[in-house]
Amino acid sequence: MDFLEDMELYSSAMDNAYNLITGKLEVEDMFIEFEDEDEDDILPLPFNPFILGDPSDAVIDIVIEHFSNMEEYEKCAELVDIKNNNAKKH
Repeated sequence: MDFLEDMELYSSAMDNAYNLITGKLEVEDMFIEFEDEDEDDILPLPFNPFILGDPSDAVIDIVIEHFSNMEEYEKCAELVDIKNNNAKKH
């Protein structure tokens, strides 16, 4: 794997994490969508949703940082809101 492939995989993992954290997609839907793409690899995610359940604040921070670097501030704001709501629950 070269650098560009690594970056593409990382970006895909961040997109998948965003979709899971925000509830835009469920894990099962992501697997179905991923299988339809005829990929030989695993579904890229920065966390294991079957072990962790809800992602930790640290994982959300990583996803926020990624989208901040990409200047996708609407996604950042949405993730910050979710993180703040999670903090209020605990």
